[in-house]
Amino acid sequence: MKNALPVGMLAVMTRSAMAVLMGTALAALTGTAMAAPVTYNVDPSHTHPSFEADHFGGLSVWRGRFDKSSGTIVLDKDKGTGTVNITVDTSSIDFGVPKLDEHVRSPEMFDVEKFPTATYKGTLTNFKDGKPTEVEGEFTLHGVTKPLKLTINQFKCMMNPMSHKETCGADASTTFKRSDFGVSYGDKYGFNQEVKLQIQVEAVRAG
Repeated sequence: MKNALPVGMLAVMTRSAMAVLMGTALAALTGTAMAAPVTYNVDPSHTHPSFEADHFGGLSVWRGRFDKSSGTIVLDKDKGTGTVNITVDTSSIDFGVPKLDEHVRSPEMFDVEKFPTATYKGTLTNFKDGKPTEVEGEFTLHGVTKPLKLTINQFKCMMNPMSHKETCGADASTTFKRSDFGVSYGDKYGFNQEVKLQIQVEAVRAG
């Protein structure tokens, strides 16, 4: 028993060890909390907002898409929060009909020289099973900004087996009246101004 530590010294060492352990645990927890929000950069090669627009009040439905998009998505899975910030190049509109594309880009409609981008900024909401199901945000088109809610029909994050990077993807949808944004061409011919918007987006974890 000659090598036994005095009770007082043993108590001090025990308290010191406990303090170190608690400090380490607190630092780990703090680091986790700080690192929780993750930023994902939109992958333009896998992101194509598409839409449906009426022609002559039911004569046919015209479908097109925008080929150039960029932006970021910030996701905090633990807290169930996140943000969306997307910019679309309006000159990249593509109906598959060159003359129609040219007309839509003109001052009669999108006026892309004056308004070269459309933007959407919002907050991911209504998380279910760790996945957002809605986005509450503001849409800016043709220089006009208005509230616009997106419904997220599908959402998934995974390690992409080809790029070996974490990727999140979603399919979202909404409807709006283009006349609310100053793009009312065709109203005098009976064109329905409602536009259905479908958004396929993939974003890759930054860093």
